[in-house]
Amino acid sequence: MSKTNQIRWLSLSILVFLLDQTSKWLIHKYFVVGQSDTVLPFFNLVFSHNSGAAFGFLSLAGGWQRWFFILVAAVISAVILRLLSTMSRETNWTACAMALVLGGALGNLYDRVVYGHVTDFFDFHLNTWHFATFNVADTAICIGVGMWLLACFLKKT
Repeated sequence: MSKTNQIRWLSLSILVFLLDQTSKWLIHKYFVVGQSDTVLPFFNLVFSHNSGAAFGFLSLAGGWQRWFFILVAAVISAVILRLLSTMSRETNWTACAMALVLGGALGNLYDRVVYGHVTDFFDFHLNTWHFATFNVADTAICIGVGMWLLACFLKKT
């Protein structure tokens, strides 16, 4: 991959990281933990801490999960950085997917290292059913993984 392409994809990762951290800073500034404000009939902003993974997986594990998720995010980030540095110019779709995952992984990694948990605040719901509360980093990771899966299935670069 050319230096220009490497910079483009690393810039996307940095943008995702900055958007994630800025949104979390705003939630910390204007909300208290547990506060919920209705934005739309199906969407709330809810300030919560998640010491586990997606859907609160392992959130009550006693503390070891913090270090486990830090290690996993650090390894995934290093692998993605390595892959991005070696990809050909024709793999823009996959590189974009990886850049989104990298930015999201770094956003949540930062939270775990600095705070010991991840800040979540997007809450989508239908009547009394609520989807897991999530954040910008989680969104970027999901979009990136979805793009990567499409690339695998459709042989799209």
